[in-house]
Amino acid sequence: MKIKTIVISKNGGPEVLELKESNIESPSQDEVLIEHVAIGLNFIDVYHRSGLYPVQLPSGIGAEGSGIIKEVGSNVKDFKVGDRISYSGQPLGAYSSHRIFPTKDLVKVPENIDLEVAATLMIKGLTSFYLLHKTYPVSSGETILFHAAAGALGQIFCQWAKSLGCTVIGTVGSDKKIDLAKKNGCDYVINYSKENFPEKVLELTNGIGVPVVYDGVGKDTLEGSLECLKIRGMMVSFGNASGPLSDINVQKLIQPKGLYLTRPSGAQYFRTRNELDEGAKLLFEKVGNGEIKIEIFKKYKLYEVVQAHTDLENRKITGPSVIIPN
Repeated sequence: MKIKTIVISKNGGPEVLELKESNIESPSQDEVLIEHVAIGLNFIDVYHRSGLYPVQLPSGIGAEGSGIIKEVGSNVKDFKVGDRISYSGQPLGAYSSHRIFPTKDLVKVPENIDLEVAATLMIKGLTSFYLLHKTYPVSSGETILFHAAAGALGQIFCQWAKSLGCTVIGTVGSDKKIDLAKKNGCDYVINYSKENFPEKVLELTNGIGVPVVYDGVGKDTLEGSLECLKIRGMMVSFGNASGPLSDINVQKLIQPKGLYLTRPSGAQYFRTRNELDEGAKLLFEKVGNGEIKIEIFKKYKLYEVVQAHTDLENRKITGPSVIIPN
């Protein structure tokens, strides 16, 4: 069977993404063949392409997708041909019309969830789940800080946090993103390109600080985020959108307030089928009942993947976006 897929043979800019045609075999005993309906577009794809997160080359790319099962392996019992599914995780290769994927990382998508929406949920939605329920389990009434609140992850996270009763302070990089962040659950929005966000956060919290900061921006916000924390607060660093983190001076930045610092990823929180199903079930419930509303910002064709990555890096994508393979 002939399929279309995006391959990277070397690390670099968007231009290293190549559209190729290849053959695909039948799935092995614990795998399924998926026909993609939609593919999630995520900033982690840029890290894989650039080499910031090394992958063995040549490689497929893309860690999230949704579709229909077309064939199942001999040992597969929990899934059948025709099931609507979504997934995130390794091995990479979601940027394709079809692919083989292990069932251990698949989840079934309820009928009331559109598959294009489902393709935007698995990484960003499950990230929001573990950040809010596992890494630092928030409580109703707490005030929390989330950076890049108008981004695709931020829009899901802030709606979810608001549904749990949190007061949400969000940061954005430009004034035009303020209304979007507020629309998606932020009570207060700080433009950190204009304002001193640690000063503003301390002002909003009467000088106490917040119990937790969720920071996917990285280098540009790390030290300011630590300033925002209250005594024994937790710094949750989970991304590098502005560049890799520099070394941290523990004596200067951590010790004075007895802070906690953690660097979580989904691989640590979804190690078993039960953990994955727990997160997916709650995620689909939140979306299904309208507590989290998803508006797809843009759709790209597979042959437009270079433009998609260019837009991603230039911060032109301001909401969940997908690649449509067919």
